[in-house]
Amino acid sequence: MAISQGKSTRSPSGARNKANRGKRKAQLGREPAETRVDEKKLRKIRTRGGNEKLRLATGNKINVTNPDTNKTQVLDIIGVVENTANPNYVRRNIITKGAIVETPEGNAKVTSRPGQDGVINGVLIKE
Repeated sequence: MAISQGKSTRSPSGARNKANRGKRKAQLGREPAETRVDEKKLRKIRTRGGNEKLRLATGNKINVTNPDTNKTQVLDIIGVVENTANPNYVRRNIITKGAIVETPEGNAKVTSRPGQDGVINGVLIKE
């Protein structure tokens, strides 16, 4: 069964809503990318209008910007320290936007969406 991003069949009170129409292709969703820490691997997804979107399946490099010097450098990712999207993502080393990853220069917060952009960007966190 397809993942739908259409209207819910339940109202906020829990009552069942009657659908006034069926599902549409425009409301189609996809499974999450769940980018892991490993050698770089990209997945191509065909999107609406025949365009392509790059999903980062696995990646081990991050473009880190230091806010003090405003310099950007490419660093290795050692592991995921914290992920507010899901606590289980830390154990599984899954990177999403807002995740805090460990690098040789210190911890960095991910500012890009790896499952949408195909790249991991981040900002160095002062401790």
